[in-house]
Amino acid sequence: MVLRAIRQSLDVIYCLKEKSPSVNPTLDNRIEWSKEGGNLRTTLHRLKESDSGTYVCCETVEINRNPKQIYRKTTIVVVKAVSRRPVEQSPLHANPEQGQSVNITCVLKSSAEDEFLLLRTHVQPNEVLSVSKLNISKVSPDFENRLEYSKEGNRIVVTLHKLQEKDSDNYVCAQEVQGSPLLSASGTMVLVKEVKQACEKSSWELYGLLVVVALLFCALVCCTLYRVDVKKYFQKKKPNEVYEDMSYNSRRSTLVRSNTYSKGE
Repeated sequence: MVLRAIRQSLDVIYCLKEKSPSVNPTLDNRIEWSKEGGNLRTTLHRLKESDSGTYVCCETVEINRNPKQIYRKTTIVVVKAVSRRPVEQSPLHANPEQGQSVNITCVLKSSAEDEFLLLRTHVQPNEVLSVSKLNISKVSPDFENRLEYSKEGNRIVVTLHKLQEKDSDNYVCAQEVQGSPLLSASGTMVLVKEVKQACEKSSWELYGLLVVVALLFCALVCCTLYRVDVKKYFQKKKPNEVYEDMSYNSRRSTLVRSNTYSKGE
């Protein structure tokens, strides 16, 4: 396991399996380490501005008898100069939805010709954007084709597009001026909302509306059926022959009565 300072191309501490770690001589009197099982904890003391940089844990493992380096946790260290004011940055927080964009504005405190950095400092510490003195920019692969920036004097605006949940982090503006890096006081906390929650909420609202419409329709049908004589429409009508038979029986009974009276005479 190696703790490596990327920007300085310096191996800070090198640890072999089942052996005591070896410390870089330039940091021998300012470094403290402790080892517990497979964990190696390193502490740098009496930090200097020159110690600023990106530190990464690198493990060398053997795969199919071939050594391979696996990069582990990355930590960005920016040692602020006490005599310098921090970089101004806005907004303090942003809460966009997935697929939306966010603008981060940085106002530099010195000449815009110095190197500018936009860093992720919490969830996935990394350099998002670096702009050199020659205006050569380098964008992190995580934001390739999703980042734009513009410079106007000491003012730099960085736009992050098509944000995803994994992009949620604290983004900090930094500026390196002659070995004395300047760092934003707070940074911009970006928390990307989950679209899934919004969709579920809309679905429940739609289901609720459909249920209400169905209940109103049932109530209307029941009210209509209550006011209409249902038997009148569903009962089978008797043919007109019944009335003909009744009229025939009536005439026949009349004739019988008349015959009875005639016999009596």
